[in-house]
Amino acid sequence: MPIIKTQDLAIYYEATGDIKADSSPVLFIGGTGGDLRSRPNVMDGPLPASMTTIAYDQRGLGQTEKPQGPYTMAQYADDAVALLDALSVDRAHVIGVSFGGMVAQHLALRHAARIDKLVLCCTSSGGEYPSYPFHELEPDISPEQRLRRLMGINDLRRDQAWQAANPDKIDSMLRYTREHAIADHGTEEFKRGARAQVLARAAHDVTDRLSEIAIPTLICAGKYDGIAPVANQQVLKERLPNASLRWFEGGHMFMVQDKRALKAVIEFLKPGD
Repeated sequence: MPIIKTQDLAIYYEATGDIKADSSPVLFIGGTGGDLRSRPNVMDGPLPASMTTIAYDQRGLGQTEKPQGPYTMAQYADDAVALLDALSVDRAHVIGVSFGGMVAQHLALRHAARIDKLVLCCTSSGGEYPSYPFHELEPDISPEQRLRRLMGINDLRRDQAWQAANPDKIDSMLRYTREHAIADHGTEEFKRGARAQVLARAAHDVTDRLSEIAIPTLICAGKYDGIAPVANQQVLKERLPNASLRWFEGGHMFMVQDKRALKAVIEFLKPGD
């Protein structure tokens, strides 16, 4: 297993391409509860086929170490830099998705010199503009219950009327969730790490500091996302001094729903853009 030990944490990561030969690889930071054992994921798509890509399980999640909490957003940002240090990467493009986008904002504030270009996907700056409060979900909620609870929030088009009209599609989603469940997600250690993550997420608030992030930034968002609402994307665009905003067809999972999304990200990160 590709586990690398930093000063504070044993981190599970995956990489494609030649990290040592690439002056600016891509560091991909995933979302709430992210686990690289959940396949397919970003490492199976067009990004690593186009660019040297590094992805990892964050503290408390997946196959990365799960120290006792509480965790902080600053720790998550510093973990990302510690991973780059351990891999001898001086600078990288950073893609942050959902919670990973929150981490990426803290990373940009704490370690701006390590980032070439920044991509923020379906995320929020916190404070007055929070994403959905995952910390308010019951800690023991099952994956199936979570799917049902969030279905109409993940994608605002999937409201009660849509759900009533599409029982077969819901059954398919529930079956997929069951078939792709990871056994140790039911352990107390995993639940502790996942809970520490969402509590750190709840304290995320950099809205008043967005103007300090001058890194070239692409904001990507789904038109029907209720997790990271439209208004939150507009705040990011207005307050980040060097940002553009692209809308895509879909909800919180627009990067899967709209095949143009990753293509746009790759185009943005290409040298010379």
